Amino acid sequence: MQINFHSRIFGAGKITLAGAALAGFLLFSGAPTLRAGEDDCQRRVSKADHRLHEAIEHHGRESKQAEHARAELREAREYCWDHGHRWWDEDGHRWRSDRDWDDHDHDRDRDRDHPPR
Repeated sequence: MQINFHSRIFGAGKITLAGAALAGFLLFSGAPTLRAGEDDCQRRVSKADHRLHEAIEHHGRESKQAEHARAELREAREYCWDHGHRWWDEDGHRWRSDRDWDDHDHDRDRDRDHPPR
């Protein structure tokens, strides 16, 4: 009778320990995936933003290269929005939680930095 009681306690302890180990594994294995998704998103937007700056600098704001780079930046921002409901603002160096990007935000920066004469 006493052996049966000890085996039940031991069995319950095994189940509790296994459950705790599984919960810990799931908790900690999910964190790098989330972080990796953020890094991927930030990297995509940063690269697309850089390509747009380069296209504007080398070919002009209204060039087909700049328009192509704007489309790539929009796609990168949409990817972030679709996968995390936020997007990386490379110029502001922060995450934005409103879907309020503007495809021509780099044009306004140029207008502000170089007002008409």
